[in-house]
Amino acid sequence: MRIVTIVGARPQIIKAAAFSRAIKNKFQEINEVIVHTGQHYDNNMSDVFFNEMGIPAPKINLNVGSGNHGKQTAEMVEKLEEVFINEKPDAVVVYGDTNSTLATAIAASKLHVPIVHIEAGLRSFNKRMPEEINRIMCDHASTLLFSPTITGINNLIKEGFAKENDLEAGMDHPKIYHCGDVMYDNSIHFSDLSDQNATIINDLSLIPNNFILATVHRNDNTDNANKLSGIFNAFLKIANQHSLPIVLPLHPRTAKMMDVVLSSELKNEIDNSDNIKIIPPSSFLEMIALEKNCKMILTDSGGVQKEAYFFKKPCVILRPQTEWVEIVDAGCAVIADSDENTIVDAANRFLDNKQLEFPPIFGDGNAAEFIAAEILKQL
Repeated sequence: MRIVTIVGARPQIIKAAAFSRAIKNKFQEINEVIVHTGQHYDNNMSDVFFNEMGIPAPKINLNVGSGNHGKQTAEMVEKLEEVFINEKPDAVVVYGDTNSTLATAIAASKLHVPIVHIEAGLRSFNKRMPEEINRIMCDHASTLLFSPTITGINNLIKEGFAKENDLEAGMDHPKIYHCGDVMYDNSIHFSDLSDQNATIINDLSLIPNNFILATVHRNDNTDNANKLSGIFNAFLKIANQHSLPIVLPLHPRTAKMMDVVLSSELKNEIDNSDNIKIIPPSSFLEMIALEKNCKMILTDSGGVQKEAYFFKKPCVILRPQTEWVEIVDAGCAVIADSDENTIVDAANRFLDNKQLEFPPIFGDGNAAEFIAAEILKQL
């Protein structure tokens, strides 16, 4: 069976590692061709992950790069259509909700190539988020939809997908599955590797369980002066109030926009703070080490929200909604958006609360194997 896997952003490269590993270990009758759209083109945000995680190198890189949503998506649709015509896949596999995912859904569906959507059914119920539009449109063009959570399955059923489908799988008769989370597969697999190989805790002279990890990259935050200022003012207050360093692996977009939208006073305060440790983007193993050893996580990343939960760390979500509502319902995460006082209050509550519980809601660590087996069975 010939499958084309599409990746374009760093989280998708990480998720693809679980599927590629399952193929290598148990499903060698699948021939996987990896195509990188080039949506994330910085070496620290892309190439290093293929090397570190043992993912097969992409056969094709479309080198699309950044740009406005329409231009970027249109260029990917055009190039992906050519790829699918040449490669003649039995199915294409996509992850999550990026422009690469949407472009694949458009190109593959027009050519009647079955789409396998991993991380289907997630909803923030905010269509102002480009990711929400991408994931909804991809779901409704897909043949096999694999949801990491029960909530995702329920979302799909509410949108008209059949809970049970005895017909042959196809775009008009899609099948939906609750399979667990491939990111949880990866966290289990790479946790020991991180312990053995990642030296970032020592390199930064960090004390385990005595620092906070933060990430900020969403353009809703980075490109808005009020939002980015609120987030960084909150970081400074939390770090100073608790005498805890905040480690911030800095996304290239955030680094650029800090100089553009932050006041010179706030930027100077950040630069001169002993408690704000800004570092380059971290590799996946380094991020696992930071997540496992930190006291708390502040993030606007969907993936890092989940990883906080995997490693039993409280999380303050720097977004107005989350598609991972289960971690909020469990009391292990709080939605604070970019409001300075809400972020500080949530962080204070978590730093004072030592009794959090993290029930198992993301599967058993074998999601990728389940997905590969079902693709073979259905397609």
